[in-house]
Amino acid sequence: MTQQGVRRTADQVLALAPDDASRRAGSRLATAGPWSAAGSSDEGAVWGLCEGSGKKPYRTVVDLADGAAPAYTCTCPSRKFPCKHALGLLLLWAGDEAAVPAGQAPDWAEPWLSGRRQRAAQPSGTAGGAPGPADPEAARRRAERRAERISAGATELEQRLADLVRGGLAAAEQAGYGLWEETAARMVDAQAPGLAARVRELGAIPSSGPGWPVRLLEECALLHLLVQGWLRRERLPAALAATVRSRVGLPGAADGPPVRDRWLVLAQYDTADARLTTRRIWLYGADCGRTALLLSYGAAGRTPDLALPVGLALDAEVAAYPGAGQSRASLGERFASPAPTGVRPPGVTPARAVARYGEALRDDPWLDAVPVTLREVIPVPDGDSWQLADAGSDSALPLAPQARARPGLWRLVALSGGAPVTVFGECGHRGFTPLTAWRHEEEGVVTLC
Repeated sequence: MTQQGVRRTADQVLALAPDDASRRAGSRLATAGPWSAAGSSDEGAVWGLCEGSGKKPYRTVVDLADGAAPAYTCTCPSRKFPCKHALGLLLLWAGDEAAVPAGQAPDWAEPWLSGRRQRAAQPSGTAGGAPGPADPEAARRRAERRAERISAGATELEQRLADLVRGGLAAAEQAGYGLWEETAARMVDAQAPGLAARVRELGAIPSSGPGWPVRLLEECALLHLLVQGWLRRERLPAALAATVRSRVGLPGAADGPPVRDRWLVLAQYDTADARLTTRRIWLYGADCGRTALLLSYGAAGRTPDLALPVGLALDAEVAAYPGAGQSRASLGERFASPAPTGVRPPGVTPARAVARYGEALRDDPWLDAVPVTLREVIPVPDGDSWQLADAGSDSALPLAPQARARPGLWRLVALSGGAPVTVFGECGHRGFTPLTAWRHEEEGVVTLC
């Protein structure tokens, strides 16, 4: 442990990687052989020179300073953040303290570290000029115009759904994906990105395997419900109306009161498409008992800036976003660097996890899954799939299809070894997706995603 930062474990370092290829490449650089002039500081900085294909070694610096998200710089041409050299350096630092001794940052690393910390110390609004005061009346008019465009797009989408059902779902298979992409583009023009995303998901269902017409009809019904919710939003309770606005794609602010707590970082994983990389980070409050979701985004091919070490606890403030049954929150001020903790969320049975998801659907019918910690469960095969069986009863929860295809499943099976484990993940209509697990309260979490 450093004075202000915590030495990461290998699992926590690998959780920062943008993809599996970076994890593998970084692991190959986690030996002292390719590194020279490696060192670290009490403030949480790590640096080193790594031999590469060029004449000069790559200069790699990582900043894990107190109160800031990890930051990386490297002279290699990679566009991934962190690159394999940053991952390899952190893995070396995590596994061999002697290979990365404490010291003063060299001349080639100090300017970047100093500049980054000076910018972080500046009060917000001092750099680049403070924005002028907002015009409330102009903002109201812009919001009204956008709402009118969304309503026009929602009305058009409702008509297209009606035409699809009237003409028969088989027509969706014959039309191909172009029909859905054109409809999604219309929703983008209407400034309703949430509707556009759901339309694109519909386009992937036809010809996707046995039972696709049923799945398509289910998703069409949910989209119809969302459209009707938007068109009749004035009649909805305030919390449900906020949920509808969020699902349609209107931006909202985290207006809940800030809650300061020791937030355990339960899981972190990325999903990507051709347009955007989305990072999901699950937190659990040791004192408040709440589970919160942090979302951050990066352009296509770029990883989001926010990254937190899984398994450590963060003393910070978190504010909730509006909406009924919403877990999303915003990370506010951080008061200390992440630190080890023995805090773990209380677990429930598989039966209770399913009931919790059903209860959440009353507040948000479009919810795909809820965060759940299962206690004392054993991964067991179930024909061609797997399930998590309750060690104390006959209940079990099937794993979601995407979870069965991940390497994390075999990591979970190895961790269990036939004995009960505690697993945190997402429970939804497709099953349970495990994200982290541990066998005993005093053990660190094992990432599965």
